[in-house]
Amino acid sequence: MNPTVRSRRRTAAASLVGAAALLLSGCAESAGTGSDPDAVSLGFVNGANTHFHSCLLKSVEQTAKEEKATLYSANSKQDAGTELSNIEDMIARNVDALIVQTVNVDALEGDIAKAKGAGIPIFLTSVATDDMADVLGVAKVDLKQVGALDAGWIAKDAAGEDVTVGVVAGAPGAASDLLVGGFEDALPDNAKVVANQPGMFNPAKAQDVAENMIQAHPGLDYAFVANEEMAFAVRKAFDAAGAKDVRIVTVNGTEDGIAAVKDGRISATVANSAMTIGRTAVKNTIALLKDDKTVDKIANIPLVLVTEDNVSEAPQYCPK
Repeated sequence: MNPTVRSRRRTAAASLVGAAALLLSGCAESAGTGSDPDAVSLGFVNGANTHFHSCLLKSVEQTAKEEKATLYSANSKQDAGTELSNIEDMIARNVDALIVQTVNVDALEGDIAKAKGAGIPIFLTSVATDDMADVLGVAKVDLKQVGALDAGWIAKDAAGEDVTVGVVAGAPGAASDLLVGGFEDALPDNAKVVANQPGMFNPAKAQDVAENMIQAHPGLDYAFVANEEMAFAVRKAFDAAGAKDVRIVTVNGTEDGIAAVKDGRISATVANSAMTIGRTAVKNTIALLKDDKTVDKIANIPLVLVTEDNVSEAPQYCPK
């Protein structure tokens, strides 16, 4: 690592250290050598506590350890204000780069500006900004394409017949808006969305939403659910209401999700491996910090539409 760059960052961050010191006890530290002055230090700001986020953290931690990088992590718990505070805390740590799984794309502008002012680059996971000029890189999941793949399965399964669709979204902002937008834009004209409510990436909330949805639309044909954890709760609500024929399409490709595709509880899921995202983020962040010209700024994470016909092709979702 260039010592001149390090020096500039330390100067820029110095004014934040005292103010943030008391807040840093909430950050977790893992991996790294701790004694090598040239070792890379990374801050990882996670967005929530879902299974995806837990697997993403595990992947980031394991890969940082493999790369002998020091890692500090924090969780924003779906709150944009907490995300900014976490980023300020990482700046006070004077990390070499920040990896951010954002809560809300709209909040990223302020986050990126704060880090840029301190001379610390940001690498994004899952989503990219419209303007990537001030971003080091991204391990990007094309969330609109994720939604479109599920919509494509419904289009094929419906075979031109008029059908009704319910949407159980996640939390407003960032991932959920992109997922749902991609799904609805790709639905055929014969598929009508009759309900769209947020499940907040919370199974209990999603079950409540599903109970109300099936009561209001007892003839529902399909449901798009913004992650598998919610999808299991939605399936439970539909089954309890006698709506076992509602076909559910969803997102993630977890081990439990793949099992649900095998046994028919879920008709399709789009696998976007949290393990792959985390590994790509850490490796590419370190490579881009070293100005490795062989590494692209934007890395697109592979997507697989998993149905009963190709469950064996699903990638590993979570590190062991």
